Amino acid sequence: MTLPPDPPAHLPRQRVTLITPGVTDLDRARAFYRDWGWQPHGSSTPEISFYQMNGAILALFGRDALAGDQGRAGAELGTGAMTLAQNCPDKAQVDAVFDAALTAGAASLKRPEEVFWGGYSGYFADPDGHVWEIASNPFLPLDATGGATLPEQSDGMDG
Repeated sequence: MTLPPDPPAHLPRQRVTLITPGVTDLDRARAFYRDWGWQPHGSSTPEISFYQMNGAILALFGRDALAGDQGRAGAELGTGAMTLAQNCPDKAQVDAVFDAALTAGAASLKRPEEVFWGGYSGYFADPDGHVWEIASNPFLPLDATGGATLPEQSDGMDG
């Protein structure tokens, strides 16, 4: 397999800049994210809603339009095979963020609870079925802006 050429030296290959969940009803999706406390960016249009995140952008786009943009017009796009996650500094904030999502219209999949890996997390689905995990992870410290960076490991896998 041939890898694509390296990006310019100042851009790392391992990065995500835009996440675009396809939605069936853009107005309903906008209302959910607004009611959950997200603020749309001023560059949003009637066809797409942009939300500036910490170092990336969430873009809500109609599912049919997304399929067409992918060159798969008419394709039935699914949900749930990937999880978006928001880490919080503690259990109380996990509960608050999770409950705010439910109040905004999310469907609870699993209430936050202590989990096998040593953290505390729960899952909900937004009105289009996109799955979110809200978690507190004692092994993943958050910086002052809520960003996460994996701690260095000396005995982990390489390559």
